[in-house]
Amino acid sequence: MDQTAMFEGERPRLVGVAARVLGDHHEAEDIVQRAWLRLRANTTELDNPPAWLTTVTVRLCIDRLRERTPVPREADESAAEDAANGTRRASDPLESVETTEAVGQALHVVVERLSPNERVALVLHESFGYDFDTIGDILDRSPAAARKLASRARGKVATAEQGGPVSDRHIVDAFMTAARGGDLGRLLALLAPDAIVSADAAAIAMGTPRLIEGREAVAGFFDGSAKATLPTQIDGRPGAAWFHRGQVMVAFDFTIVDGAVQSVVFRAEPDVLARVHRRSASVT
Repeated sequence: MDQTAMFEGERPRLVGVAARVLGDHHEAEDIVQRAWLRLRANTTELDNPPAWLTTVTVRLCIDRLRERTPVPREADESAAEDAANGTRRASDPLESVETTEAVGQALHVVVERLSPNERVALVLHESFGYDFDTIGDILDRSPAAARKLASRARGKVATAEQGGPVSDRHIVDAFMTAARGGDLGRLLALLAPDAIVSADAAAIAMGTPRLIEGREAVAGFFDGSAKATLPTQIDGRPGAAWFHRGQVMVAFDFTIVDGAVQSVVFRAEPDVLARVHRRSASVT
């Protein structure tokens, strides 16, 4: 088969893999185009071009993730396993994989705080059915090390699925990150169908909307906004706030139900703002 025709036949699958790993379809298309350029530049004979393209695509995704948030290579990811089993090095992982159901809303939220290798191992195994031999080949790790990466990532996702302050914090921060970045799709995914935005009297006096109802309307309001906000705690709950010259002006009080944003209340009453405290972000 002609190389160009082969690549075009593989492109949808490669974009699907890259989009799930990166969480961004446009970035995925760029990554796959880079893989095509590497294929054109390759001068060695490939026994399995689709598998080679899969490996290149995923490794380019890992590079992109590390560019977003530099993460030191985890020293303990595979040292013990590789010492016992030997590091696997191969260039031809399995050619075909079956796309399965999405790993769930919790993954979309918590995945932002996984290391690149954890993220890849979990997504390839849970969403695309790759076995750990193949994942080990792609990551240049042993199967045991790949399994450990996926297990560690799965544990973090499970923690989020159980609810509680940690889970809520990541959902709030993922929502605000999507708002600042204009990621409408992510906003919609994080909102409950009957989500609402409301405000107290002081916030309304400052120009915030009195009421917004429904997932689409709320997502549209936040899309590309909230660029001057910072993560906060409000009465012990994770939230965000609009700051001006270092002073909190309006607090965003979130209610999270079953892993989704149920409501956001804009609050500007002085007694409320006095209880707002800065915190570090859990999603970058």
